[in-house]
Amino acid sequence: MSNSALSLNNLSVSYGSTRVVHEVSFDVAQGESFALVGESGSGKSTILKAISGLAPDWTGNLSVFGAARGHAPDIAFAETCQMVFQDPYGSLHPRKTVDSCLAEPLAIHGIGGRDKRVREMLDAVGLDQRFRFRFPHQLSGGQRQRVAIARALMLEPRLLLLDEPTSALDVSVQAEILNLLKKLRRDQGLTYLLVTHNLPVVSFLCDRLAVMRHGRIVEIADVESLKTGRLADAYSQELFAASGGALQPA
Repeated sequence: MSNSALSLNNLSVSYGSTRVVHEVSFDVAQGESFALVGESGSGKSTILKAISGLAPDWTGNLSVFGAARGHAPDIAFAETCQMVFQDPYGSLHPRKTVDSCLAEPLAIHGIGGRDKRVREMLDAVGLDQRFRFRFPHQLSGGQRQRVAIARALMLEPRLLLLDEPTSALDVSVQAEILNLLKKLRRDQGLTYLLVTHNLPVVSFLCDRLAVMRHGRIVEIADVESLKTGRLADAYSQELFAASGGALQPA
């Protein structure tokens, strides 16, 4: 894909002697929202960790916006690709204010204009400026996830890795975060790689999906095939049936 944001070719990932992802290949186009779905343990999150550098024991080829991704830590990579984790409380430092949390990436990368950028990102994720000097324990789960999303966007990356970004939230808050992610993608031209077990979330947020089982991709389909239940693989059909076929997020 010449306009590829992310390209994986025969990616295999191991933890010690155990291989958990087997020869996975797919491309994500610039501006696309692509999902990895499957049961727990299918290797979805491990792929995100390999891309982000948190699971360095991998083989194959991995490139982001045409640049090969190596195994060594790469600080410049953080300006292109960022990750939003499942648990917003666990991913935010409990003793750092929202302001400190958001400003930290700018300090690490030697980027100025901290005050203006922090205020802009709070606005972008729908948080009032009064939250700026609060600590994570003073925020609700949804507010914490908005901070986590804002932090991921501070360096203006073009690719976001989203690891079950709403599963730790109350159902009433999940739709707010999904609507925010959809708006940010549109406004900032972002590309998403989403990991989830929730097919209604995929239906709402994504263009295509890859179904994973036992560390392998069994099917890649467009979201229309998901919405209509026209999935080719038997395991994909099982997932669809387990979702009740009601593919609108709560």
